[in-house]
Amino acid sequence: MAVDLFAGIPVSDYASALAWYQRLLGSPPTFVASDTEAVWELAEHRSVFIEQRPGRAGHAMHTIFVDDLDTLVAQIADRGLEPTKRETYPNGVRKAKYQDPDGNEIEFGGAPL
Repeated sequence: MAVDLFAGIPVSDYASALAWYQRLLGSPPTFVASDTEAVWELAEHRSVFIEQRPGRAGHAMHTIFVDDLDTLVAQIADRGLEPTKRETYPNGVRKAKYQDPDGNEIEFGGAPL
């Protein structure tokens, strides 16, 4: 069975969120769907999007697993963002959490070293 993922992140201020997510994700959106919605394709058939929805802003929680967590965290730091929390689970899986200005939580996870 093929699986596509289109994960939404409600934000209160589209313009400021757009700038923040460009820093977090390291690129402009893959496409802009409307004046209040932008989409980043992270991998084939796997996308995240921000949409201005002030009443729902701040409640997203997404975790994205990557091959090289340390390199990604360093690249994001070079763009001026630092994790709000880092965690290592007993099985060695690690996570770095980022919070956008609305409080949405975007975590990047990586396999044990």
